Amino acid sequence: MAAPAGSGRREDPDRILAAIDRFLNASRQPVLLEPGEHHYPLAPDSFEIRSSPASVTIEAWDERRHLSRRVLGIRAEQPGKLELLVDKFPRRTGRLYLIDLARPSGASAAVREKRLCFREQFRFLLARHFPSWKIAELSSEPNLEFSLSSRYPRAMLVQGRRAMAAIAVPPQEDSPDGVLSFGLVWLDYLRRKRRASAFESLALFFPPGRESATCLRLRWLDASLVQYQVFVYSQQGYVDQADLADYGNLDTRLEPFCDYRKALSARVLKWVDELAAGPETELVPHRDGSASLCVHGLEFARAAGDQLEFGLSRRHLAYSSSLGEIRRFAAELARLRSPDPPDPNNALYRLQPEAWLASQLRASLPSIDASLCAAPIYGQVPARAGGDRGVLDLLAVNHSARLAVLELKASEDIHLPLQALDYWIRVEWHLRRGEFSRYGYFPGLELSPEPPSLFLIAPALDYHPTTETILRFFSPRIPLVRIGLALEWRRKLQVAFRVEGRGSPCAT
Repeated sequence: MAAPAGSGRREDPDRILAAIDRFLNASRQPVLLEPGEHHYPLAPDSFEIRSSPASVTIEAWDERRHLSRRVLGIRAEQPGKLELLVDKFPRRTGRLYLIDLARPSGASAAVREKRLCFREQFRFLLARHFPSWKIAELSSEPNLEFSLSSRYPRAMLVQGRRAMAAIAVPPQEDSPDGVLSFGLVWLDYLRRKRRASAFESLALFFPPGRESATCLRLRWLDASLVQYQVFVYSQQGYVDQADLADYGNLDTRLEPFCDYRKALSARVLKWVDELAAGPETELVPHRDGSASLCVHGLEFARAAGDQLEFGLSRRHLAYSSSLGEIRRFAAELARLRSPDPPDPNNALYRLQPEAWLASQLRASLPSIDASLCAAPIYGQVPARAGGDRGVLDLLAVNHSARLAVLELKASEDIHLPLQALDYWIRVEWHLRRGEFSRYGYFPGLELSPEPPSLFLIAPALDYHPTTETILRFFSPRIPLVRIGLALEWRRKLQVAFRVEGRGSPCAT
């Protein structure tokens, strides 16, 4: 029988040895893990188990560390995992885990191990950099109710009535930019929970070279609501504070706009015009002089120079004899990708919902805001390094020649507000330099120098619950409009609610 949790009574050493043997014999990639520490691989030359009639001791080591624990008993045994109760100095018991990383459950345990290790490193960073503050809370556990992620450890520091929220990016994190969304949510959560405390600042910690995007964003948040501090930490435990004024360079470029009617050959342009006349076909020009033919946002053909290619996953070169086949292909796409589809679970119906939403907006943009011009509308400009962000950007103009940034999302996403801010920052940067007019965008218009309007557009029920919280931190210098669409947006765009500024939605 296993020793009771927290008990100092030792279990029969033979039972402990038998359990450890069963685990090792069944494991392909065994490791030893003590919470808060990096694991030890259990290779033949890196661990030892010693026993006597009274006790079992397990030792593990690597090039830099050594661990020795006396095993009191078995807390739990399951495939791929053995939880042990051990003696820890001085006169305390603790837990030790034997885990098989080759099993999915073991891989999950390894991820959690890394998070726990970095949580303790974060504790050290905070204590070292803020020695006069007390760490009142520190967690790397998820809190789904309040949208708090386990990817970024978070803390609350107090000094009398003064308080500070802090959050950190682990060195192995692939998405450092996401920390600001969760940091703002964490700050708001603490302010609601600890109303007696005055939260003066939000501190964000980054590994070297990962802080730039967040620093750019912070310049466009409302500094009257909270002080933002960014710190860059080293693996050796040293922390340097970043100066936000040093982060002004953007990874952005604006390519000249080339009219597809001038860039395509005469025969390909004729094919494009004929195919675009189809009832469900949309023609979308691109800045490089190419043009897409789409059905509800899904591209089925693209023309560039003297070539037209068609197909979805595999593209085929078109000839004049191919036009009939392409028309039939487009008609089948229109049947499957219809607002009343024969099968709503069909992959072609569900594919690229943001592109479908963009298609609807291109067709009837003034229906969601009468101040916006129906054309021209540009997609995905300016360009930014980093690949697909899961959202779709459009750039339009209103009747006063003021730019309008449209950020579209067809599903719930906590990062939508700050991803929209990223795009807005780049548009504003190019606008101040007069590059849109110089590079052929919005021909015949003298664009207003006023900051662009920022529209967030999504189905009303698919805004993340934290969207309003995050938008409250935006600078009032950014003209904000949030639009929630009615459920049947694939059939017809109808506005369910509209919010100007940083307020709460109300139905229209």
